[in-house]
Amino acid sequence: MLPSPEEFTARIGSIRSRIAAACRAAGRDPAGVVLMAVTKTHPPEAALLAAGAGLHTVGENRVQEGATKRAACASAAPGLRWELIGHLQSNKARLAAESFDRVQSVDSLKLVRHLARAAAELGRPLSVLLQVNAGHDPAKFGAEPADAPALLEAALAEPSLRVDGLMTIAPLGATPEETMELARRTFAALRTIRDDLAARAGKPLPELSMGMTGDLEPAVEAGSTLVRVGTALFGAR
Repeated sequence: MLPSPEEFTARIGSIRSRIAAACRAAGRDPAGVVLMAVTKTHPPEAALLAAGAGLHTVGENRVQEGATKRAACASAAPGLRWELIGHLQSNKARLAAESFDRVQSVDSLKLVRHLARAAAELGRPLSVLLQVNAGHDPAKFGAEPADAPALLEAALAEPSLRVDGLMTIAPLGATPEETMELARRTFAALRTIRDDLAARAGKPLPELSMGMTGDLEPAVEAGSTLVRVGTALFGAR
């Protein structure tokens, strides 16, 4: 069951307080961190709840689910941005390019080619983030850090793609303490990878999508510009 609008607003306030505290610790402006509502597995009403509370971006894991929800919400929340944050198979690239404002999970040369072709056929550029497995987690998707330069070069060479930055997901540890330490290392690694890639490519790559409900503080401290929050907003699925 979704929270009431009042409870949802209170939850947003709690998350924003956490973001603000992490920004203070890092000497950052909280305005530089976007809060994305992750609506995966929740009904379309979750996206409308987010839009009504002033959140402008929602994240979905599955292409078809996101496409269906976007269509259901189109008239009530026409300005809401939809971003794909889950793994994308190349055979669904066309639907992803049609249905999402940005794809955060671009992790292979093959996917770059398929998305670029789909965006070109649609006649509009597609914003993307390159997903990098900065934590070297075999359970996570993402390009290996050593492959990131070639992936960026390929994506930048496609006129129909706009590369905004990078995304990662931190590994889980055996204990909460280990999980937090892995998160710190992973997010610091992605920041370094981004800085190196930007210097080599001569492109700023401003977006760093990293951090979720349980690890948003180390993500913000490492430079995250977008945190992907579902559980703390909507409750456990």
